[in-house]
Amino acid sequence: MKAVGYTHPGPLDEDGALRDVELPIPEAEEHDLLVQVHAVSVNPVDCAIRATEQPRAGQPRVLGYDAVGTIVGLGASVEDEPLLEHFAVGDRVFYAGAIDRPGSNAEYQIVDAHLAAHAPASLSDTHAAALPLTALTAWELLFDRLEVTRPVPGAASAVVIIGGGGGVGSMAIQLLRALTNVTVIATASRPVTKAWCANLGAHHVLDHRRPLTPQVAELGLGAPGFVLSTAGSEERQGDILELLAPQGRFGYTDHPELDVQPFQSKCISLHPEDVFMRSRLQTLDLAEQGEILRQVGELVDAGKLRSTLTSTLGEIDAATVAEAHRLIESGTAVGKITLEGFSSLP
Repeated sequence: MKAVGYTHPGPLDEDGALRDVELPIPEAEEHDLLVQVHAVSVNPVDCAIRATEQPRAGQPRVLGYDAVGTIVGLGASVEDEPLLEHFAVGDRVFYAGAIDRPGSNAEYQIVDAHLAAHAPASLSDTHAAALPLTALTAWELLFDRLEVTRPVPGAASAVVIIGGGGGVGSMAIQLLRALTNVTVIATASRPVTKAWCANLGAHHVLDHRRPLTPQVAELGLGAPGFVLSTAGSEERQGDILELLAPQGRFGYTDHPELDVQPFQSKCISLHPEDVFMRSRLQTLDLAEQGEILRQVGELVDAGKLRSTLTSTLGEIDAATVAEAHRLIESGTAVGKITLEGFSSLP
């Protein structure tokens, strides 16, 4: 099968950074689905792994953590497992997969059935491929970690989303508007990203190039109970600590080196999010990710969520995957970038 992989970590301009490769079609085992991939999305995690992680010796690593495709094979235990959804050959599914298994930049991929759901019927493959990773991350952080539906005593019922124009921020805005009555305060830095956040439903959009505490205070809502940060958490630690209400909750998706002691004086709890934790550690609630995606699909088909796709670059090959990586690394991308299909040429 055709795939895109890399043989050693480094920048995109190095030989072997990303290349077209031929690999055997994988076999579905136990709880796996074998999926023929139709469309994929590219995420910052793809760029981070490609730049820093060494593949196994003699084997190219295939990235890709968003996919839509058709089931072409079932593992031996899939039909006997009391999964949240019934899967059959021919079903169209979407998923984010696992970080420690071969990714979706390939014609065929195996994915644990617990992590997948039927793709939204109302969306094309490319629009659906933009959803899984960011929707899962935003959902888990908002509802599993921050528990935004559980009020913080004395705090404003509001969530500050730092980096609202990114993939996770874009989904967090929509999920909050679709499923809660919480006030959504997003931050962005450019006119295009500010307009993007407002269009997705943010009640207020702040400039995250300036201190946030005075901007939040000017809204007259009181100290918010929640902060969700997707970037710059370490640099903004003091600002976040100041603007959050006592007993507030601070969740983040980046990997900051935080000084946790100052948060203790206000009993602010810290909530890191790693969307691959469940699959990597094989937690007992692994199927929760498939259930989240099932609900996301229902919300999409009901018109309550929309895809954050902004561009489709072309077929899945080394050149277009590399182009997507460059756009993401430039820091100028808005919304999600997808790729669709494989060349029929030999």
